[in-house]
Amino acid sequence: MIIRLFLLLVLSSASLPTFSQEDPLLVSLLIPSELTKNSNAVVRWDDVNIEVKAYNKMVYNNKRIVTILNSSGDSKHGAVMFYNDNTNIKKLEVKIYDAFGKEIKKFRKNDFEDVSAVSGGTLYSDDRVKYMNYTPTTYPYTVLFETEVEYRSTAFLQGWYPIEGYFTSTQNSNYKINNISGVPIKLKTSNFEDYGIEKISDFEYSAKNLSAINPEEYSPDFYNFAPVLKASLTEFDMEGVKGVNNDWKDFGQWMNDKLIKGTEILPEKVKQDIKSLTANADTNLEKAKIVYQYMQDKTRYISVQIGIGGWKPMLASDVDRLGYGDCKGLSNYTKALLDEAGVESYYAIIYGDRDIRNIDSSFSSVQGNHAVLCIPHETDYIWLECTSQTTPFGYNANFTDDRDALVITPEGGKIVHTTIYKTEDNLLDTKASISLSETGDVSANITTKSYGTQFGRHEGVQKQSQKDQKLHYKEYWSYINGLNVGEMDYVVDRESIVFTENIQINAERYASKTGNRLLLQPNMLNRVESAPKRYQERKIPFEMERGFTDIDEYEIAIPNSLEVEALMEDVSIKNEFGEYVATISQIADNKLLYQRKFVINKGSYKKEDYESFRKFWLDVVKYDKAKIVLISKN
Repeated sequence: MIIRLFLLLVLSSASLPTFSQEDPLLVSLLIPSELTKNSNAVVRWDDVNIEVKAYNKMVYNNKRIVTILNSSGDSKHGAVMFYNDNTNIKKLEVKIYDAFGKEIKKFRKNDFEDVSAVSGGTLYSDDRVKYMNYTPTTYPYTVLFETEVEYRSTAFLQGWYPIEGYFTSTQNSNYKINNISGVPIKLKTSNFEDYGIEKISDFEYSAKNLSAINPEEYSPDFYNFAPVLKASLTEFDMEGVKGVNNDWKDFGQWMNDKLIKGTEILPEKVKQDIKSLTANADTNLEKAKIVYQYMQDKTRYISVQIGIGGWKPMLASDVDRLGYGDCKGLSNYTKALLDEAGVESYYAIIYGDRDIRNIDSSFSSVQGNHAVLCIPHETDYIWLECTSQTTPFGYNANFTDDRDALVITPEGGKIVHTTIYKTEDNLLDTKASISLSETGDVSANITTKSYGTQFGRHEGVQKQSQKDQKLHYKEYWSYINGLNVGEMDYVVDRESIVFTENIQINAERYASKTGNRLLLQPNMLNRVESAPKRYQERKIPFEMERGFTDIDEYEIAIPNSLEVEALMEDVSIKNEFGEYVATISQIADNKLLYQRKFVINKGSYKKEDYESFRKFWLDVVKYDKAKIVLISKN
């Protein structure tokens, strides 16, 4: 009753002159119910105005009201501002309101925390960040954030994200660019038609009442299906360096001429070392491998976010002298070494992440978060990850594979797709000799070979302590109760890119005893334990970004006192999602052979196909847990 009276009071007060237009947006109780469903935060009002005054000057204004519904939404208030020497923060203010719209806290510019904007692995950075340090005592609460910022660098023109990620709904969001610079601005919108976003003019858009989106398993990248706007000036300034950006060719030319050229000079001794090391190499590929190993042995990765917008690489001579660099510096240093060896290579910008994300080939702008190197080879490219001291030459799976990258050549930029690791090449090959006792105890000698993307998922355990290695296998085979891990041996073949694990294990009573019978699950070493989550109504398309193939073959020795009473039936399933084959046969009086093949195909699928996809996994789970029956001969 009290809440109803309050709502009536607020709504009736809206007509009074003393009641400001924004006040209803400060009251949490007035949020439409459809916007609080599955939401951690609701963007009540987000008004972005950008005035571009010249190719090297713009002013950003933002008034933002966000209601935080629970602790999971605390990070959504947006009261954060990154800045550097080319940024002038003219206004920065926050007011915080309780559920009834009463102001309970106020932050002015000097009340914000001010720290260096560096990650744990960053040695140097020009950037700083001001952020609101507020610990709420109750939920919901509402944050009103107002800012005005003047930028003298225009390379990073603010885009627009009407829905700001999962579990966040939007009541009102507006975006406008006022361009008085005379410099043309490029704009690209994606997925607007699916969300009813209104185009007011060429550079003004509005969105209303966008419900929160829940994450679903195997969803594509969020902004592949959510609305997004990108904007970019065709002439821009990056910390005092003018750039031209009509297309990727222009942008790449600018990077080559203004950011990279002049940074590749090496000390004379290094030049002589490289010439000496590669003197007897017969091919450019051999030379490149020698140079890559030289770089890996001599350097290590440390983030160094200084220079022009954090985009200009360190001098190659400084990387050589210091023995470290970030992705830009190390890629550029490797390029300089290859130049000295007479091997052509190109600096490249890319999105580095386990999830696949492309440089937008149809919209040139400042994009990417990582630098790599590529070497033209026959009709393709070899990609080099220069931040790792152990990555094999030409291996880029799981971080920069299968995506569009911007390659910087002396003639300009071009979009090139990185290595695609095929389903059949992403192989996990497991062979084992397993011995079973009368009481159900098992011991096994296992050899596992990993290739392609699976190499990257398995290689690395050999660097751990023996204690951690054993814990790794106990977790990997967590469904085997009482697992003991014995001897472990590893071989890393960096030339063929194969990782071999030789492991000995044993476990008591792995097979369950029932009277004079033993029930044995023959798939002991590569079992799928669970299927993708079920949804009553799938909302989002789904994809498998990388396919893989598992092949298993186990010889199982059974004691002379037991014989086979029942084997599992052969299984063979093949569909658009993949393939599953499992067989077991008796190859001698006391020996069984279990064989299994499990393939998941790379692919993108409609949401309507998800249940069929899930059923395939459920079948795999069922057949992986299938049992055979052994009976005593006595």
